[in-house]
Amino acid sequence: MNRGKLIVILGPSGVGKTTICKRILENRPDIRYSISATSRPQRKGEKNDREYIFLAEKEFKEWIAKGLFVEYAEVHGNFYGTPKCFLEGNLAQGHHVLMDVDVKGAKRLMKLYPDGLFLFIIPPDIRELEKRLLKRNTDEDVIIRKRLTNAREEFKHKDDYKYIIENRELEQTIEKILSIIKKEAEGG
Repeated sequence: MNRGKLIVILGPSGVGKTTICKRILENRPDIRYSISATSRPQRKGEKNDREYIFLAEKEFKEWIAKGLFVEYAEVHGNFYGTPKCFLEGNLAQGHHVLMDVDVKGAKRLMKLYPDGLFLFIIPPDIRELEKRLLKRNTDEDVIIRKRLTNAREEFKHKDDYKYIIENRELEQTIEKILSIIKKEAEGG
């Protein structure tokens, strides 16, 4: 049995990673989605074990100490991490695994999975990113400013990735990503 391919959607907060992943999974039910763990508070409408595995900071640090994460990072004052068991188990069984992470998480994953497929998603411009973050209505202004500052820093690393995809129009973005997955993960 062939080992599955890790498919990573990365980019700054607000660029559309969550929406892109949902659409990929709608089109490719054969791909498994790796749910990250986080210490950040649950947002309205989110469910534990669906959007994230929500852990208290103390519990998150216990998972770190036990070696239960493939990678983890502190981002925007909260911890985020990829649970090892789900990811490794599915890849070993030949399943492709999709995940969305920030640039820090992607850097760690690239070292662990150099044969993975890493797709850096960018907005049309920083103003559009700010509009999207404001439209989400999930963060206070100070957090949005922090996310925009971090985004500018993350853009500096985009050339580290083979695929840089501008998310201007969602349908075109999804088509392009599905085409890349078919070519890179299945040799088609």
